[in-house]
Amino acid sequence: MGKSQEAFDRLRLIRSENIGPVTYQQMIRRFGSAAHALEAIPDMAKRGGGRMPRIADRKQIDAEVAAVHKLGARFLFLDDPGYPPLLAELSNPPPALVWQGRMELLEQPIVAIVGARNASAAACRFARDLANSLVEAGVSIVSGLAKGIDTAAHQGSLGKATIAVIAGGPDVFYPPENEQLQREIAKSGLLLAEQPPGTEPRARHFPYRNRIIAGLARGTVVIEAAPRSGSLITARLAAEAGRQVMAIPGSPLDPRSRGCNMLIRDGATLVQSADDILELVRHFDDRAESAAKNTGEGASCKISIVEEASDLEVSDLDRAPLLNLLSTTPVTVDELVRQSGLSPASVQFALLELELAGRLDRHAGARVSWSE
Repeated sequence: MGKSQEAFDRLRLIRSENIGPVTYQQMIRRFGSAAHALEAIPDMAKRGGGRMPRIADRKQIDAEVAAVHKLGARFLFLDDPGYPPLLAELSNPPPALVWQGRMELLEQPIVAIVGARNASAAACRFARDLANSLVEAGVSIVSGLAKGIDTAAHQGSLGKATIAVIAGGPDVFYPPENEQLQREIAKSGLLLAEQPPGTEPRARHFPYRNRIIAGLARGTVVIEAAPRSGSLITARLAAEAGRQVMAIPGSPLDPRSRGCNMLIRDGATLVQSADDILELVRHFDDRAESAAKNTGEGASCKISIVEEASDLEVSDLDRAPLLNLLSTTPVTVDELVRQSGLSPASVQFALLELELAGRLDRHAGARVSWSE
């Protein structure tokens, strides 16, 4: 795995109960290493007033590492030198990814192409041609390996520069009819999975996959999408991350075009060709390069402690106003800081304790609520 013990401990941390991407980052920052973070979990959960969360045992992680190696895949951890800088900019970047194929595809400008699963034949052909034109111009294409537009985008960039982000484990083929395409991408393109081997994709996994697609790309192109669809979730996540959101217009008489037309109405850029997209991509602020220059060599697994945990502990008396501010309706952490009178670091630490105890849920937009 490289940097074996810390990498092993990081995998244990992210596979443990009640540890999500945001919690993972905060724990590493607070305690300086995954080993120290794991040691702190029992006391923090106790202070949070809940039961002790299940910590991933060593046999579970040994089995995952063996399964990844058997696939010929490798791990990529947040803060590894090769971790995509644009993806790291998200508020909840994946702490660990399993990858197969050509990592160099992440070094090119990346454009996401997403759209309807039940797309029209014309839209699928357009997506294939668009993806092919973009890769010929030196752009990598990322999509989610779903039916319809995703499949067409991968087919148009296959063998050149296609990146597939899947919702399940790297050894699980979904949809089943795309098994051969997934195998080909793992060899000639790049396959990325946040879930461990053997994980069947569930509904809750797809929004997490979508945020990786949006996070990798400088811009997201939507081709045919219903008003309530995963493609629009990806577009929203891209907009929240400050990336370009582009849409192909369609007939108002076709329900599959309503989502794209709605995006354009709400401010997405109307595009009709690869040239339109390339013009926007070329003017995108190249933060990836500046972020890479600011990343010191060997930065992986060397995050420094920002505050001593003992300085952040909130007394039961001080905690009471914070607990009263929480409800089952999500509220921003900033609002909790304003109304509680506690320091931002102390509020974050108290929320960590509640989350580890299983009493707190995190939501998009840095919002939190009581677990229902």
